[in-house]
Amino acid sequence: MSACADESVHPTVRKATAWAWRLLVLFAAVMVVLLVIRRLEVIVVPVAIAMMMSALLLPGVDWLDRRGIPRGLAVFLLLLGGLAVLVGLLSFVVDEFMNGLPELVEQVTQVINSTQHWLVEGPLHLSSEQIDHAGNAVVTGLRDNQAKLTSGALSTAETITKIFTGAFVMLFTLIFFLYGGRDIWRFTVRFFPSAVRAKVHAAGIAGFESLIGYVRATFLVALVDAIGIGVGLAVMSVPLALPLASLVFLGAFIPLVGAVLTGLLAVLVALIAKGSIYGLVTLGLVIAVNQLEAHVLQPLLMGRAVSIHPLAVVLGISAGGILAGIVGCLLAVPTIAFIDRAVRVLVRSSDADPPEALADAPAGPAAGEP
Repeated sequence: MSACADESVHPTVRKATAWAWRLLVLFAAVMVVLLVIRRLEVIVVPVAIAMMMSALLLPGVDWLDRRGIPRGLAVFLLLLGGLAVLVGLLSFVVDEFMNGLPELVEQVTQVINSTQHWLVEGPLHLSSEQIDHAGNAVVTGLRDNQAKLTSGALSTAETITKIFTGAFVMLFTLIFFLYGGRDIWRFTVRFFPSAVRAKVHAAGIAGFESLIGYVRATFLVALVDAIGIGVGLAVMSVPLALPLASLVFLGAFIPLVGAVLTGLLAVLVALIAKGSIYGLVTLGLVIAVNQLEAHVLQPLLMGRAVSIHPLAVVLGISAGGILAGIVGCLLAVPTIAFIDRAVRVLVRSSDADPPEALADAPAGPAAGEP
């Protein structure tokens, strides 16, 4: 009876049904994984960021290790030097921000006053009472929503607590990744069946090498973007040039869109502080720097590290932003790069090294291994 029923269904329908339920199972598995990651984001996100930072710092640790410096001391020196540079830059940026903020506030005040004058004396012929009424409405709205603002402040305090917790987890994880990441990876690989252990081992190495290339290339691209826009803003005497350049540097770690959005913020500041001419010049500067990134830096630096189609980058950033906000945008492309290279190794038709090679591997494997 069942065989007859199966024969009455067209083969295409049977194949489509077989594909459909398997795809549904895969989709359900992916959703479960995403829900678990979402639930444990305070742990997962710091570990992912630590992985990216270890990809950036591991070559330096290996270089010091090869020069005879004990690995623990090499990790300590590199992290101490990195933290010193980061704290120094942050202090300098904050100092520049505090020094440039009064000038920007004064210029914004002048813009507001001139706008009010234009609204009264210009073609709209608004009265001063109407403008004052609009300002009072804004103040009243803020007072009426004081409870919501207070709850938002509490939420911000909770967020700050999560940030400090995540920073501690990230630093702790980064130390162990740099010191013994290879041993951690070998231990993880042994959870897989022995028949596929060597391929999983090779896939992890390939994925991490891709991650190293991506982080290095992104760092250089972000540095060039920040220097180009920062020097241009400083030459035009735009207020907050250094803080804006720092934002461009951070934004460039989100491919395609990050540097553009932070560059538009620089355009807005130049427009408010210096006028429309400087705003247009800044816009041209941002476009020129992004064209340099897209047509020279990305193919030259990023093309050697990873090969991901721009559509995959855009869709990955969009999905990451929906799932995890800014952090999702930051981690989307390196995650795609890691998975892309690892999957290519896993599905490679040629056999990898025999499983015994993993058991007999020396204590210090090749550079680039996670």
